[in-house]
Amino acid sequence: MANVPHLKIEDLKVSIEDKEILKGVNLEVKGGEIHAIMGPNGTGKSTLSAAIMGHPNYKVTGGDVTLDNEDVLEMEVDERARKGIFLAMQYPSEISGVTNADFLRSAINARREEGDEISLMSFIREMDKQMGALEMDESFSHRYLNEGFSGGEKKRNEILQMMMLKPRLAILDEIDSGLDIDALKVVAQGVNEMRSPELGVLIITHYQRLLDHITPDFVHVMMQGRIVKSGGPELAKRLEAEGYDWIKEELGIVDETVGAEI
Repeated sequence: MANVPHLKIEDLKVSIEDKEILKGVNLEVKGGEIHAIMGPNGTGKSTLSAAIMGHPNYKVTGGDVTLDNEDVLEMEVDERARKGIFLAMQYPSEISGVTNADFLRSAINARREEGDEISLMSFIREMDKQMGALEMDESFSHRYLNEGFSGGEKKRNEILQMMMLKPRLAILDEIDSGLDIDALKVVAQGVNEMRSPELGVLIITHYQRLLDHITPDFVHVMMQGRIVKSGGPELAKRLEAEGYDWIKEELGIVDETVGAEI
């Protein structure tokens, strides 16, 4: 199927301020799949998401990242977004003077061919539909982007952006952080509704509670800047019950951290 995305990461190495954080990550995410990455703090999880998206503070020192056999690392950040890579950030930025509606319509049109911009009425209908699914008040469309939003409102807004932009690869970096159980269920429902062969999802999380609502196909454990173990949903349940010590003991890992993630 031509529309099924395929992200391939091979031996990816990334440094920040001359400190190596990722030390050879290998991972493949295909359309229709949900992958969860778990691991202790400081092991490189958020570094991976930032490197895929092209954050300028993160220097790729080795390896490859491709999307549908195209070299992602050679793309500018805006080109990565136009190719369909989406990052829902742990700490979304506030932008004064730009409304949610204006931001989203501009972002949608930026991914379309010139002359094929979304009509205002089509945009409004789609935004109303997706905001309803996320139980967001209609006033959110007119508020400045994330300005004055609570943590939970920011996370819902990130999922709204994903639902409107319809990416090919969605990276959700600790999207469950700071959410109460009701908000968590709504956010998870939004992700589940988008599940399709045309979307690959990479979830970075510390907690099983999110995976109770979004069942992953694959769970990966990251330690010392590498993926050291992979399995199915049962792996996340065992981590919740037993922690990470059994993996460290199994693999002979003494110090699981590689430095603070930024």
